Amino acid sequence: MSKTHLSGDDIEDDSRDQDRLLPIANVARIMKKSLPESAKISKDAKEVVQGCVSEFITFITSEAGQRCQQENRKTVNGDDILFAMKSLGFENYAIVLQEYLNKYRDSMKLERQAATSAD
Repeated sequence: MSKTHLSGDDIEDDSRDQDRLLPIANVARIMKKSLPESAKISKDAKEVVQGCVSEFITFITSEAGQRCQQENRKTVNGDDILFAMKSLGFENYAIVLQEYLNKYRDSMKLERQAATSAD
């Protein structure tokens, strides 16, 4: 059996890869919610989904960031993400996420109103 030696650069590259990936426990938890309770998920399946999800986030965020850059803005917001999803062909997801974003904004308004009325 041969031993593999990792250089400092290899370790640093692996560390950077891990920094851009969602925690595998979170990915596995989401995956499990979509399966019957008796189902099991292999380690390689979790790792593949982890990589796909991270790549998807990077893809969408990059598109949203380009929109912000074109409009001379520094902050990517929810509307930018939805715009990016629609422009990249993910309209079906964007519709659902628009509803979520609206509910989130409504709940934040209610929290702010409650906080100001408590003062």
